[in-house]
Amino acid sequence: MLNVGKKHMMKFGVSVLLLIAFGSILPTSAHADKKTDKKKAAPAVAKPSDGLNWVDGVPDFTTIVFPPAPAVPRIRYLDYFSSSLPELPKVERQKQKAGWMDRLAGVDNNEGDKKAPKIRYHLFAPYGLAVDSKGLLYIADTKVGAVFIFNTENDHVELIKAGTDAQFKSIFGLAIDDADHLFVSDGGRHEILEFDAEHKYVGSFGLHDLRTPAGIAIDLENRFLYVADAELDQVVVFDADSHAVLRKLGTTGKNHTLTDPGNFSKPSNVAVGKGGDVFISDTMNDRVEVFDADGNFIRTFGQNGDAVGNFARPKGIAVDTDGHVWVADAMLNRLQVFTPDGQVLMSFGGYGIGPAQFQALTGLTFDAKRNRLFAAEQIYGRVQMFRYYTDDEARAEIAKRRAGKSDEAAKAKAGEVKSAPQLKLPPEAKP
Repeated sequence: MLNVGKKHMMKFGVSVLLLIAFGSILPTSAHADKKTDKKKAAPAVAKPSDGLNWVDGVPDFTTIVFPPAPAVPRIRYLDYFSSSLPELPKVERQKQKAGWMDRLAGVDNNEGDKKAPKIRYHLFAPYGLAVDSKGLLYIADTKVGAVFIFNTENDHVELIKAGTDAQFKSIFGLAIDDADHLFVSDGGRHEILEFDAEHKYVGSFGLHDLRTPAGIAIDLENRFLYVADAELDQVVVFDADSHAVLRKLGTTGKNHTLTDPGNFSKPSNVAVGKGGDVFISDTMNDRVEVFDADGNFIRTFGQNGDAVGNFARPKGIAVDTDGHVWVADAMLNRLQVFTPDGQVLMSFGGYGIGPAQFQALTGLTFDAKRNRLFAAEQIYGRVQMFRYYTDDEARAEIAKRRAGKSDEAAKAKAGEVKSAPQLKLPPEAKP
């Protein structure tokens, strides 16, 4: 499990300080003029009855799991990312008083204690997500025009910046191959940009085949790069090495009006599953379409609606290590989990700013090495991180609970046998 407690408390503490600052400007109580007894102890603060663990007055949100207890958990909230952490103030030494000659000369005796404030980088409209072999989280921010690279252990942030490291115009999707090469879709440039493992620009491709590329995904085994183009109503498949176009899924030129299986209306995101099957968010048709690695249509699942299993603008999509398909709904602000065949397994989320709540869900990615799921929200400008518990882990937990119940039953039975001689016979059974 990641050690995120202290880091999350620091983030929570910053929010608390802001609340205190706003609270200080609220109107005072009508009884504020009454004298108070300074010796009187402050009343104890009641522990909130929210089911969370509280440490030093700070809630531990990593206790949030789905499905909730007593069910076996399959997903646990871990942390979120929106900016680099603030630099906490250090204890300052006692300042020296300036003499009249220093004041006259304009000399500041404390100049050595002053330094430029630490630059903080903030997400504004995150969309595409990817994770490299080191576990670093890459976030494409459309409004900032940069790729944020978060160290998920300490919130250290690096940037691939427009104008400095690359010539970005309007970036959306991200994908990383097994050599840590980064692919970035740029709707403004109408092409895909490639960077090496050191984040150095390699080149671009797709200018004559793409119009507004959005979500992208890479099939590591077949070396296929899938690009969803919302304007073309197509998913264009490139060779990830030669950059040649292999095929195009869907029909273009129909102005987003096609609804028949195998065609799209503004497809937004792509994910590759086991065996090379590709799952595509057909956003305006409120469904997911599935194709095999050769481009053959297999099935579709979902329809417009707010019932479990339905969609209202599906966007982000990802496949976990067990082959489950995760779909982010931008309007319903929830995550849903499906089998590859489209059977809904779980749904959670809802509108809000709390952990496991969302506002305008966009991108999803799954870190297969560490079983982590990341979800991007555009309105709130953050990316939430979750820990996924695999099918094997769930089965192990079920077996553990059953074994515990068996032990308890055995102990209870042993206790009954031991106390049996002390039982009194009912009156009618006496000789």
